[in-house]
Amino acid sequence: MSSIRIWHMYIGILIAPSVLFFALTGALQIFSLHEAHGSYEPPPLLEKLSRLHKDQVFAQKEHKQKEQEENKSEGAGAHEPPKAESEDQPRLGTVLLKWFCLLVALGLSASTLLGLWMGLMQMRRKRTGWWLLAAGIVLPVALTLF
Repeated sequence: MSSIRIWHMYIGILIAPSVLFFALTGALQIFSLHEAHGSYEPPPLLEKLSRLHKDQVFAQKEHKQKEQEENKSEGAGAHEPPKAESEDQPRLGTVLLKWFCLLVALGLSASTLLGLWMGLMQMRRKRTGWWLLAAGIVLPVALTLF
């Protein structure tokens, strides 16, 4: 059983940076903070991180390309009747679910940070733990840039 615990610790330390990344960027996407809507224009870094989360590509779409896509979708929807204002507003259940998902993402982040701290402090081979953490940070970044 102790070897399972050690492997669990090693794997957890290695993947902790990615778990944190996906939990935090997913939390931002719950409320569509990565997409432009109305007068809101998201920061370019947020758009890039969202693309990395969803498409595994660290690149921002050209705004001209976005406008062309919007124009195409508006042209296709020109024959649809206008939506009532109540249809634009999300249902109460949807809003509550979004807030619950945000709570889950924040809880996952906190739990991952605590687990990372416990793993690094309780590990006999601390140097191995720090190398695994460094690999868990560097490997995804290197693969993104590759």
